[in-house]
Amino acid sequence: MSSSSGKDLGEGSSSPTGTLSRYESQKRRDWNTFGQYLKNQRPPVPLSQCNCNHVLDFLRYLDQFGKTKVHLQGCVFYGQPEPPAPCTCPLRQAWGSLDALIGRLRAAYEENGGSPETNPFATSSIRLYLKEIRECQAKARGIPYKKKKKGTKANDESTSTIHFS
Repeated sequence: MSSSSGKDLGEGSSSPTGTLSRYESQKRRDWNTFGQYLKNQRPPVPLSQCNCNHVLDFLRYLDQFGKTKVHLQGCVFYGQPEPPAPCTCPLRQAWGSLDALIGRLRAAYEENGGSPETNPFATSSIRLYLKEIRECQAKARGIPYKKKKKGTKANDESTSTIHFS
């Protein structure tokens, strides 16, 4: 959470040389962008009142800047990983980009005074949204995502996973 003590949008850890790592710099940029997004809402949303719905709206807003072609179900190229021609389907944010963004914002929220229990980036709604985006984009682009089965034995021959112990 933001406080009046000066620890607001954008403080982070730095390396011994005083420069931020690439990850820390990106996390700060993402945090500042999200803070600006909340301020631009009408009416503006204080960080202390931010919830998962604001986060979901932010993710949907970011789609307009995406670079990943996601074919719609009616498109002749739906399900093809490498379509032979252009189409009018929308560009979206890639699932992996959104997943990484949420990870950075989740960390930044707590580093800026937010409680893990109230972290709007760590809710089941956000996890479900990301899962739906991943599955939708995988189908649209013809990329099979293998679901990881919980509770499988390490010597199960039906998987090609290498288990380290």
